[in-house]
Amino acid sequence: MSDAAKEEFGDPLSRPFWRAAERRQLVVQRCAACGRHQFYPRPFCLGCQSDRIEWVKASGTGTVYSQSRLHMSAGPGFEPPYVVAVVELDEGPRLVTNIVGGDCNIGDAVRVTWRDRVGAPPLPVFEPVRGGR
Repeated sequence: MSDAAKEEFGDPLSRPFWRAAERRQLVVQRCAACGRHQFYPRPFCLGCQSDRIEWVKASGTGTVYSQSRLHMSAGPGFEPPYVVAVVELDEGPRLVTNIVGGDCNIGDAVRVTWRDRVGAPPLPVFEPVRGGR
């Protein structure tokens, strides 16, 4: 993808997330006032309403909070069956994502990996951590 295309991906609030994804780095927002982590991007902290928001690298590990196996296609790269899950990151925020690389259960440990896409930054997806963390 060209540098110009990278600059234009996402809206102004989410652009730092997608720029980090280009480097295969998972980032979330953190409030400099209270220390709370949050995702999806917002211009203020949900905890204390401060506008002192910064982007920080996330550990890339978390726990399956919920999941569902889908049996219909949602588009290219989502050939059924596939698992849509909510992953609670170790930092606290929850992300809607896919589980790849094997089956897992609610409560299982997962880690981020990346799905390449044509014309867009890689998409963070999660895989089971065998043997726990």
